[in-house]
Amino acid sequence: MAIKPLDGVTVVSLEHAIAAPFCTRQLADLGARVIKVERPEVGDFARAYDTRVRGEASHFVWTNRSKESITLDLKQPEAVDVLMQLLADADVLVQNLAPGASVAWACLLKPSAPVTPS
Repeated sequence: MAIKPLDGVTVVSLEHAIAAPFCTRQLADLGARVIKVERPEVGDFARAYDTRVRGEASHFVWTNRSKESITLDLKQPEAVDVLMQLLADADVLVQNLAPGASVAWACLLKPSAPVTPS
């Protein structure tokens, strides 16, 4: 198998809908390991846009191929600890949270690396 440009890069993504999932799908296609963090029970709401692919939305399946997925309730301290462990080993964080939500989560990030606002 050919080496891809992003082999060895780990991406953690707090994503939903289309923009961030499409972005991280491109990163996965280029070889990155992408870990998608989803909400408990409902996950990414885009799963339910239609039911064409084994009960899931066709565009959800298309934009989320080649990714790993984990469900975390980020309102729980234990889940935040898991997210922090994932981020400690990640090279990239992608998010498309609601305006202001990323500011709330930024306070959790360790100052060991610069944080670039989205």
